[in-house]
Amino acid sequence: MQEEFLHHLWKFRLFNNNKLQTTNGEELQIINTGEPNSDSGPDFFNARIKIGKTTWAGNVEIHIHASDWELHKHQHDKAYDNVILHVVHEADIDLKRKNARPDDAVGRGEIIPTLELKNRIPKDVYGKYLQFRSSKDWIPCGKQLSWVDKFTLDNWLDRLLVERLERKSQPILDSLKQNKNNWEETFYQILARNFGLKVNSEPFEILARSLPYSVLAKHKNSLVQLEALLFGVAGLLEKQFKDDYPKELQKEFKFLKQKFKLKPIDASLWKFMRLHPPNFPTIRISQLANLIYRSTHLFSKILETHNIASLLQCETSAYWLTHYRFDRLSPLSSGRGAGGEVKRKRLGEESINNILINTIIPFLFIYGKEKGEEKFCDKALALLEKIESENNSIISKWAELGIHTKSAYETQALLQLKNEYCSKKRCLDCAVGAKLLHPESIA
Repeated sequence: MQEEFLHHLWKFRLFNNNKLQTTNGEELQIINTGEPNSDSGPDFFNARIKIGKTTWAGNVEIHIHASDWELHKHQHDKAYDNVILHVVHEADIDLKRKNARPDDAVGRGEIIPTLELKNRIPKDVYGKYLQFRSSKDWIPCGKQLSWVDKFTLDNWLDRLLVERLERKSQPILDSLKQNKNNWEETFYQILARNFGLKVNSEPFEILARSLPYSVLAKHKNSLVQLEALLFGVAGLLEKQFKDDYPKELQKEFKFLKQKFKLKPIDASLWKFMRLHPPNFPTIRISQLANLIYRSTHLFSKILETHNIASLLQCETSAYWLTHYRFDRLSPLSSGRGAGGEVKRKRLGEESINNILINTIIPFLFIYGKEKGEEKFCDKALALLEKIESENNSIISKWAELGIHTKSAYETQALLQLKNEYCSKKRCLDCAVGAKLLHPESIA
């Protein structure tokens, strides 16, 4: 028997409730099981239990064996003085209060009321739980997933999406605190990190923290100066060049570096290997410069506009139409389209959606929460519903199990379900698992 399973049984009262009695024969009625406690102290707070003719309000502690109380030294912890019921799988000993204060409602030396569940657990429920726990399938309940009704699944996915947005919001809150509640500066830093994709996310974030947005804003009308600042602080202008354009950037940065006392980061942080050239950090930095050039106070504009994707339609400066790295001319085949025209290196739809999902939508959501304006939370959710389903290995496997998606709203929820519940075998915390482990489903 596992203790987390007993917690689940107690929380949802999934045991035989007929003629409940404590181990010393007193009639017992559960009015409220209480609130689960994820911190130290008793397992459930604010429960209400009627024992005999007296109704008690207090805490409930759960163990596999009654003797675990003493094994865990609860008799020496005042946090357990007001436990009104001890719920156990097996009552192997009688427990008496040893450290209650004289003025406590429950007295020193009294037997702690105990409910034994050993013979009250529905047949096969625990077996099904162990089956899920030991499953080597992609998700533990994969073979039974089709038994879950659409209403249960849809409501659970709604909750999972909010949970995922809250998880994504935590780094934003941490950065916001560091930036003294400057939303524009924080947005710029998180956005820059997202421009780096997974491979260059760290150096992009270091770049943004080393080059304040306030400095860039002072040069918002000059794309050359914006690129000089970004490439210079990125450490990518620290060598001799042949081409005129990087020389021009070097000249600009030499002045701006002294003016703002800027310090370039280590150029070796940037990764080019095993990346498609359109995702090279040089291309991404130029696109970020163009975005800042086109949209001053970008976060404020995102709050105001309905067509957010249009704000992200940025491209590189002219030099990068024929280059992927400084001083290296691109092969004609990689720089030209089918008709021979030079291809513009724009941020693609997939990249725009990635920025929307991982930066802008969490920002809108947490901004609405922090400011108490639900319209921004609603805007974030509505935007997710407009974005097409993501295409990755996890979503493909959900489709194989019959769970098909139409939007990023659903795919984000399914990613949360897989990563935070299925992979961690948290079946008891999952609405789908709880449904399948209900005695009625197993019967």
